[in-house]
Amino acid sequence: MDWSRYTVAPGEKLRLAKIDPSETGKHKSQEEAAPKIAAHIERMAKAQYLLYADGSQSLLIVLQALDAGGKDGAIRHLFSGMNPQGVTVACFKQPTPLERSHDFLWRIHAHAPPRGFVTIFNRSHYEDVLVARVHNLVPRDVWSKRYDEINAFEHLLCRDGNVRILKFYLHISPQEQLARFKQRLDDPARNWKISESDYTEREYWPQYVEAYEEALERTSAKHAPWFVVPSNHKWYRDLVVSRIVVDTLEDMKLTLPPTRVDLKQIAAKYHAAKEREKNGG
Repeated sequence: MDWSRYTVAPGEKLRLAKIDPSETGKHKSQEEAAPKIAAHIERMAKAQYLLYADGSQSLLIVLQALDAGGKDGAIRHLFSGMNPQGVTVACFKQPTPLERSHDFLWRIHAHAPPRGFVTIFNRSHYEDVLVARVHNLVPRDVWSKRYDEINAFEHLLCRDGNVRILKFYLHISPQEQLARFKQRLDDPARNWKISESDYTEREYWPQYVEAYEEALERTSAKHAPWFVVPSNHKWYRDLVVSRIVVDTLEDMKLTLPPTRVDLKQIAAKYHAAKEREKNGG
């Protein structure tokens, strides 16, 4: 799969309306894609093991989408094969009073992945140039400066923390969003996910699209690229995201660390212990 076509090139003028959220590339169905997704998940598990053992790098995955865009589903389906001891998920909702008393990146930095770990942001610091912009939570002269501040923050993570950053915008259509809202209404197991804001926020769809376009244009970089992933079909979203993640992990050239003990000495102790056990001692 050539996933480079989903990359937002730095400085590229982006128009989300020109990207088909129902695209599935050369793949015809979920049944066709399922074995490939499973293979990607298996490769991710192996790569995560190396990431933890190597201990020199980390991976930050940023997921952004409009309501019902599939962030939770992507996390649930794609990262199930990873060792949960090495993965954390951070969900950034309305800031607390303490968080509001600091700069907007203060609460984010604390969740950056330590070396050897994978961290997934379910929503992120980008809310401060999306929701804050659409709902006028801060003046324009405040949120407009945040693009440069975000770029500097992500550059710092990559430079000093040796963090790889992947950012995914899960692109769905208004019609698909409404269909997913109906599923929440019809399925008692999903009723808890319904909120008034699901429908009130739909009124701001054009403003959100405009905000996303500028955010993606101004903050996609070689070291922290944005990907616009067609996500009307959940299986295709999973196929694209899993491929990009596993290719990135494998591109890190991760290796097992050198053995820190004398293997011959340890082996001798093992065989001595087995011999004593055999002799009843």
